[in-house]
Formats: sequence, C-alpha cells, structure tokens
Amino acid sequence: MKGFRDFLMRGNLIDLAVAFILGASFGAVVSSFTQVIMDLIGLAGGNPNFDTVAVGPIVVGKFLTALVSFVIVAAVLYFAVVRPYQILKGKLAKKDDEPDAPTAEELLTEIRDLLTQKR
Repeated sequence: MKGFRDFLMRGNLIDLAVAFILGASFGAVVSSFTQVIMDLIGLAGGNPNFDTVAVGPIVVGKFLTALVSFVIVAAVLYFAVVRPYQILKGKLAKKDDEPDAPTAEELLTEIRDLLTQKR
C-alpha cells in the first residue's frame, strides 16, 4: 500500500490531473468563444452551418462545418494564447539576457586593481 500511496502522491500525477481539469475547462471557454465567432459570421454572411452541402450523392457539409470550426478554434488559440505567450516569453528572456549589475565586492576589487596599476 505504501508504494501505491507514493505513486498517487507523486508530484507529476497531481500536476497532470490539474492540467487535465484546467484543459477541460479551457476547452469549454474556447468552444463558447468559437460559437460567438460563428454567430458573428452568421450575422455577417448567413448561417455558417454547412451540414446540408453535398457534392453529388456525398454529403460533405458536416465536414465543412467541423473544418470551419477547427480553423476558428485554431485562430482563437493562436491569437489569444500562443502569440501573447510568445511575446511575454520573449520579453522575459530579454530581461534574463541583460548582464547583472556588478556587486559591491566586484566594484571594490576593480577599484583596488586600478589603484594598484597606477602605483
């Protein structure tokens, strides 16, 4: 039982469970936002539901509706999550690349060395 308890309390398992729950919640947010975009498209150009579109005897409408929804979800995720994350990550990386200010000891050592050279 101790091994099983250790397995359950392992940090990675808890992190994975939290990520899964947050992902499911975030999926609901993205789906609802996608529906808002689809409704706006519907207002601008008619109903974006292609379920009845057929090419000859083959009905491809549901595929087209799913494809449009996928493209909208991908765009929302890219422009609302991925791109801002990349920008923020780039700004934080630039701050990390800046050289640290010298410490008081380093400055005193440099002053000592300069005074020694002048003598």
